[in-house]
Amino acid sequence: MTIDVSGLPSTAYLFAPSPVSELTAALHLLVEPLHHPAQATQIQAMSAAAGQDLLDRAIAFGHLWDKSCADFLLPARPGATLALELDAIDDLDDETWVDNVLVTCRCGGLARSMGLGSVLADERAVELARDRAAASGPAALAFVDRILADPVKVRGEVRLLLEDCQDAFFDQVWRTLVAHLTVDARHKTDLLWNHGPSRAVAAVAPAVWLDEQRQRIVVDKLIDVHVSARGTGVTFLPTVLGDPHLLVVQAPGWQPVLRYPVAGRDAVQTSAEDVQQRLRALDHPMRLRLGRSLLAGPHTTTELADIWDVTAPEVSRHLAVLRDAGLVTVERRGRYVAYRLDVPAVARLGADVLEAMLR
Repeated sequence: MTIDVSGLPSTAYLFAPSPVSELTAALHLLVEPLHHPAQATQIQAMSAAAGQDLLDRAIAFGHLWDKSCADFLLPARPGATLALELDAIDDLDDETWVDNVLVTCRCGGLARSMGLGSVLADERAVELARDRAAASGPAALAFVDRILADPVKVRGEVRLLLEDCQDAFFDQVWRTLVAHLTVDARHKTDLLWNHGPSRAVAAVAPAVWLDEQRQRIVVDKLIDVHVSARGTGVTFLPTVLGDPHLLVVQAPGWQPVLRYPVAGRDAVQTSAEDVQQRLRALDHPMRLRLGRSLLAGPHTTTELADIWDVTAPEVSRHLAVLRDAGLVTVERRGRYVAYRLDVPAVARLGADVLEAMLR
């Protein structure tokens, strides 16, 4: 996806931590714990502090932060405290708040795009939203009906939930994270002022860069969306709890906001193109067999040819494909060259691939 930043001055780039954004990331962990095994300890600690009642309430509003995230929970102007950010959310009118929430159920903005009235007043807009929500399942439909029946009450319940989460566990979590997030935001800001937007954006993540020639920020995500930051600016929110997700506010009428992970900065972030190349490289029985041998340790081309009873040139051709895909590394043994499987690179493709090689 791309963000048009043509003519945007450096003052229009903002890097800052956000309490409500990080709390949203925490709630995502609590409602989708199986998606984040690396953060199991953090999830267990927050779950224990929250208690079952609070967890049930977080799950009941899960559409706001499970598969996607309501855009107003990623503020373009982060506040110093959660209370200030919640006050800013309260300033949204009911129609804007509801329409933004409905986007998480894949039924927001439809009425406007089709020339219908407000989803809070136009029966045709309501039916359109309900039909689209029903396509996502009964839980989504029940959630939409609950919002449309009494949006003022639901808004109050959401704010109360976030405040209760702060009291139960997030206040303590935030105190341990805010310094780290602030340091990261200041580092990006220093790069912005000393070296320009290109360096600052490139430091966000390997999957994000500034195309200076075309004046756009490119985010390597498996979606084809184009939004504009002209006249508004663009905000970058660092997150620890949101690792490894890279979220972008892209809805029409909303300022582009990008939430990026600062935890695990030494980890390799593989592009979608690289993933495709690696899957294609493994889509051959001989290359899987070579990978199995290399998993046990480094081997030369001749050794691999003897193991699998094939010619050395054939082994070399397959190794070249694996090497170009970044799945094997090369090391020299005197006059010989040995190949070693890059186990972390294979593991990032999935446990089933690694298991197939281990059989």
